[in-house]
Amino acid sequence: MLEFPLHMSNVNVEVKKNANENALSLVRRFQKRVQESGVLPRVRSIRYSDRPLSVLKTKRARLKKLNNLKKYELAKRMGKVIERKKRR
Repeated sequence: MLEFPLHMSNVNVEVKKNANENALSLVRRFQKRVQESGVLPRVRSIRYSDRPLSVLKTKRARLKKLNNLKKYELAKRMGKVIERKKRR
């Protein structure tokens, strides 16, 4: 018996081996069941989607960016920063 738990889905595809069936035909039957279930296209569509960042993480990132900007502005006023040419 092969059982294939699919990612983020409540659909399990189960195939039981018949008495006079070889492994290749069993795998072929299993693949057909997986394709018929329609789960693979859904999993592939959500494969690269990212979770939204938490509020705390975005807040910390923004504070860090503001702090670095303050440091840069102070260094610029002191003349310690070399101006770079702007790229197009």
